[in-house]
Amino acid sequence: MTEADQVRDDPRTDQLRQRLEAVRRRISQATAAADRNDDPPRLIVVSKFHPAEDVRRLAGLGVTDFGENRDQEASEKASMLVELDLRWHFVGQLQSKKAKTVVRYAHAVHSVDRPQLVAALERAMAAEQERSGRGSLDCFIQVSLEDDAGAHRGGAAPADVPLLAEQLEEAGGLRLAGLMAVAPLGADPDRAFQKLSAISARLRDDYPAATGISAGMSQDLEAAVRFGATHLRIGSDILGSRPAVR
Repeated sequence: MTEADQVRDDPRTDQLRQRLEAVRRRISQATAAADRNDDPPRLIVVSKFHPAEDVRRLAGLGVTDFGENRDQEASEKASMLVELDLRWHFVGQLQSKKAKTVVRYAHAVHSVDRPQLVAALERAMAAEQERSGRGSLDCFIQVSLEDDAGAHRGGAAPADVPLLAEQLEEAGGLRLAGLMAVAPLGADPDRAFQKLSAISARLRDDYPAATGISAGMSQDLEAAVRFGATHLRIGSDILGSRPAVR
């Protein structure tokens, strides 16, 4: 039996193929409804808690971008799958002390939320570029969309975005890619992503190249596409529930 036959006969690969096709249909329908066929969003499959073999299966199905939110897990997977041409996106809260390891594998960090992290990433990139010659690190400013600042899902306040954008624009080895946000729990995603779109428009007034909007997950990708998301972070609808911890 050839390797291709083994892949076809693998039940998990068949399951992932069906789930991936369903999500891609949703994205295509949302893109058409938003009149964005010439500007489709990029799919990032969030593979956290799932094994590297699932990433390998999805790569075989044409997925190139994967998201992780824990540095140790991401670093291990990137090392195990180094022969594949993948782009790794760090999408979780990042401690400044982890910057030096993240820059070894990450194509982008979607959770830049404070000046100290920008400084840590700049220092880490200077050392990594001297070591490996890698290209610039794409950085998305994570912005909170919560009306109540007392309890939110992470991110800088909208008023702090200009300061972070200026710092990223001036930092060596870092590229200001745009904004990232998570819709507040229980909130109307249309309202949340409309707010994000307005913040993005103000950012682009000062930094025209910062066009990225990383928004939308399994439950709200259609709303994100309507309001201009360029990157969708989809996990459970493709990979299913997280595996049980043993």
